[in-house]
Amino acid sequence: MKRIPCMEAVVAVLESEGVDTVFGIPGAAILPFYAALQHSSIRHVTVRHEEGGTHAADGWARVTGNVGVCVGTSGPAGTNMITGLYTALADSIPMICVTGQAVSSRLHQEAFQAVDIVEVARPVTKWAVQLKEPAQAPWVFREAFRVARSGRPGPVLVDLPLDVQRGTCRYDRELDAPLPVERPLPLPRAVREAVDLVTRARRPIILAGGGVIVADAAEELLALAEYLQVPVQVTLMGKGAFPEDHPLFAGMAGVQTQTRWGNAAFLASDLVLAVGARFGDRHTGDLDVYRRGRTFVHVDIEPTQIGRVFEPDLGIVGHARPVLAQLLEEARRRGGPREPGRWTRKIAGLRATMARRDDFDDVPIKPPRVFKEINEYFGRDTTFVTAIGLYQIWSGQFQTTYLPRRYLVCGQAGPLGWEVPAAMGVKCAHPGRQVVAVVGDYSFQFLMEEVAVAAQHRIPFVIVMINNEYLGLIRQAEIPYGMNYAVDLHYGEGGIDHVKAMEAFGCPARRVELPGDIRDALAWASAESARERLPVLVEVMVEREANAAMGPALDAIKEFEPLPELITADWSD
Repeated sequence: MKRIPCMEAVVAVLESEGVDTVFGIPGAAILPFYAALQHSSIRHVTVRHEEGGTHAADGWARVTGNVGVCVGTSGPAGTNMITGLYTALADSIPMICVTGQAVSSRLHQEAFQAVDIVEVARPVTKWAVQLKEPAQAPWVFREAFRVARSGRPGPVLVDLPLDVQRGTCRYDRELDAPLPVERPLPLPRAVREAVDLVTRARRPIILAGGGVIVADAAEELLALAEYLQVPVQVTLMGKGAFPEDHPLFAGMAGVQTQTRWGNAAFLASDLVLAVGARFGDRHTGDLDVYRRGRTFVHVDIEPTQIGRVFEPDLGIVGHARPVLAQLLEEARRRGGPREPGRWTRKIAGLRATMARRDDFDDVPIKPPRVFKEINEYFGRDTTFVTAIGLYQIWSGQFQTTYLPRRYLVCGQAGPLGWEVPAAMGVKCAHPGRQVVAVVGDYSFQFLMEEVAVAAQHRIPFVIVMINNEYLGLIRQAEIPYGMNYAVDLHYGEGGIDHVKAMEAFGCPARRVELPGDIRDALAWASAESARERLPVLVEVMVEREANAAMGPALDAIKEFEPLPELITADWSD
């Protein structure tokens, strides 16, 4: 077998694992890796901050289902990646971060930019490892990809000392291939018990979490729901797992990102079949309210996830796709498909009578109006990217999603600044797809330097900014404290001029202050982005102290806008 530079073997592994783009920043301690990378088929996008690189790799991974890759040098490059690793771990995103390191013999001598990044990263990764021998290089990376993909997916960090990178190893890419990834199947008797519980229930719902999307199980979910005529809700991470214009769509329950009728439907249910959902606290709120009067079946690929938040009545360990397929197979063995019944008609009634208003003509613009225009202008295949704040909550409450991997949100870690680099990663993965980043003014400023990367590499997407010149979510959280402290971003006339900031990067931008101008601005941005091959900003100035509906429990959501009269529904059978 031929002896080659071990970093050439590593790059060959990346190519064979389906990686076509990596995001990173070269530095002295990672140059042997870059020497191999420059002769490969892999595109390298030089980012402006390593955290931005991790978020770009994250976005690439979310839309492809493959493992994203970010690369950096030693010291602060690795520590800058920690937020991105945590985000990927929290949201079950497969990603590999590669870091350079000082030579092995100097690690105990406080060498320049030498930090024990393996120990720093261990709590926020599935596996953090330092390469010790050149001969291990291709095999450590094969295992890194396997670990990132297996079970509940997540991130891996591989640290490469400079002297190890310079070594050689015996490797033949023709004799190597990706390692198999186990997809655990459910126990047949557990499947039978789950179908028994669902079919005996009078008001069952299926709760689709992000695990359904990760498993590419949307088709199996739709088939099961239609066969049994069971309404489907989604979590925030599960948006897109089920088309939101389907008659069986039952909204979203939660204490922040939620629909009014989704909460009402959940509270009226008597059984919840949760698939690939982890019962996050922004979904459940008060657990006594959430659990009261309901039977829970929890399906998850990760055994230790079951019972972590509360004990379900039935736990099933398995990959979402075969579990849903076997549930359908078992249901079919018991008879023909069900017809729509009273329960599904009540869901439709709630949807028709409990929607929030989004048609406001007020000036300053009310945020729901922005999402009405977004829903009406952009097509079903558009991929939306959003992060954390009031704008994310409004997005979850008002945006409609129809297809998997088209609504990307950093749901658990919630790092500000995630949207622009993530959108860049999405567009690198799918150059022909319309990509829209919905951002807040403060979040945008966290990693706005990544706009320069998109401009340099001609990566086009639309940025819609909801600008209230506030740390809006924290301002709202301060209300019970009688505070409005350290959250006001307004200064001068209109605060920071984001239009001029975009123009400084060489990118078009437009500010909107009237609701009737939003649609034209979105059309202009879409056309301009496609024509110039650049990110384009639409900055929408909204009501500064608008609040989002939220509360401590599903039955205690405070609304801040006028609502239509609730038509009381009869839930008796």
